Amino acid sequence: MTATAKLGTRDMALVALMTALMAICSWISIPTTVPFTLQTLGVFLACALLGGKRGSLAVFVYLLLGALGLPVFAGFSGGAGALLGSTGGYILGFLLQALVMWGMEAVWGRDRWWKLAFSMLLGLIVCYAAGTLWFMVVYARTTGPVGLVTVLGWCVIPFVVPDLIKMALAILLQRRIGKYVG
Repeated sequence: MTATAKLGTRDMALVALMTALMAICSWISIPTTVPFTLQTLGVFLACALLGGKRGSLAVFVYLLLGALGLPVFAGFSGGAGALLGSTGGYILGFLLQALVMWGMEAVWGRDRWWKLAFSMLLGLIVCYAAGTLWFMVVYARTTGPVGLVTVLGWCVIPFVVPDLIKMALAILLQRRIGKYVG
């Protein structure tokens, strides 16, 4: 699909399917300061299976549905409060993650698994950075100042290994079923 190509019915159906998958992935949750969910798997899969343009669109639609109040985020939450709360930066970071993956795809293509893995890793780092900065600002306003090392210990370090596993699973699924999605 070229950059100027319009989305057809099949494309819109795939975007909707990946949007729904992201919502389902967010509902599979272990509540902590920043909940353990499968949302990052959904973002990885959206971009890996649909490509950067349609994958980013799926993430945008997911965020839009949540912003409108539909319970698509962790803990069946939604609305502006979920996005403006201390973990909202990680949720908004999913779009940055998808956009980074799209940008990497535009530069390198998606013809090798290691290119996809690198774009996922870079996107995840951007998501972590945006979410951590957001968390620190919101936490400081509502509770009091908190140090970077503390926030990394709460919000990033516990998620690194699970997110790397989700990344590997997304790459495996893309290699197995990507040819059917197109």
